[in-house]
Amino acid sequence: MTKRILCVFLTLVLSIGMLWACKKTSGMPDGAVEDDNTNKDKEDAGEMPAYHFGYTCINMDNPYFESLKLSIETAVRESGSTLTVYDPAGDSAQQLEQINQMIEEGVDAAFVCPVDWEAIQPGIDALREADIPIINIDTEVKDIDHVTAYVGSDNKNAGYVCGEDLLIRKRNGGRIVVLESKNMNSVIDRITGFEEAIAGGGFEVVERVDAMGEKERARTEVERILAANDVIDAIMCGNDQMALGALEAVTAADRSDILIYGVDGSPEIKAEIAKGTSPVIGTGAQSPINIGKTAVDTALAILNGDEFEKMTYEETFLINRSNVELYGTDGWQ
Repeated sequence: MTKRILCVFLTLVLSIGMLWACKKTSGMPDGAVEDDNTNKDKEDAGEMPAYHFGYTCINMDNPYFESLKLSIETAVRESGSTLTVYDPAGDSAQQLEQINQMIEEGVDAAFVCPVDWEAIQPGIDALREADIPIINIDTEVKDIDHVTAYVGSDNKNAGYVCGEDLLIRKRNGGRIVVLESKNMNSVIDRITGFEEAIAGGGFEVVERVDAMGEKERARTEVERILAANDVIDAIMCGNDQMALGALEAVTAADRSDILIYGVDGSPEIKAEIAKGTSPVIGTGAQSPINIGKTAVDTALAILNGDEFEKMTYEETFLINRSNVELYGTDGWQ
């Protein structure tokens, strides 16, 4: 009997020792239970992984790009992720340096709007080499096949609707000035759309100027053109910043009979249109708010392994005196 009790006692001690050893080697604290379904539970609860994104976009002095940045920031924050913003200030070399900084920082994906659609290529190559998804926004890079996805506006239509409106206002044609930006594919598309719309309408392009999308450069160039030409019927500008520069020049020269068109749909231009007496007559409107949201949704889909659109073009439309009240003048659409 004593031997049986001793055997039972030794068996219990051995069992307890084995259980204790197993508990220690599991690496779990006392009382903890390892749950193999933790990640699945998070997915079922609708929780998304947190990512870190980078953003570099032409020039933050342009209110359009500031609004685009705010839209992306908001959507990124709502997803539980973070964003680092870089401002190349219109310098393509600086933008390449910023892309290298993103890579060193280890971003999960990059939102890129090129200062120069060709000069950006080494940065695109570096991101691809680092296996970082590229969401090209607003302005297409030259080799669009090298980005993961593109999200922007229907820029050609934005210029086309301005041309259609000019045809209605100047049925007999006229003399026009074009302010463009040869390094920005978005502006190239807008001017192409505008010229397609007015083709055969009796218009003469007096001068085409590369104002590089900048307000001050546009003002200086239009001042020069007006001084050399007594008759100018309209000025087509590839963005609203150039349109504001043209407006300053036209106003200073007291040439309020000239019609000015822009592209963006910025609050400043809409306020001018709403006056009803301003030379600014219309703008091909786009929505940086929608572009930003769609860009973030696309980036998240890419990182999460979900389906996504390779090329997304948000709607563009004309805002003029007949409908500007519908869109307001205190913000972007």
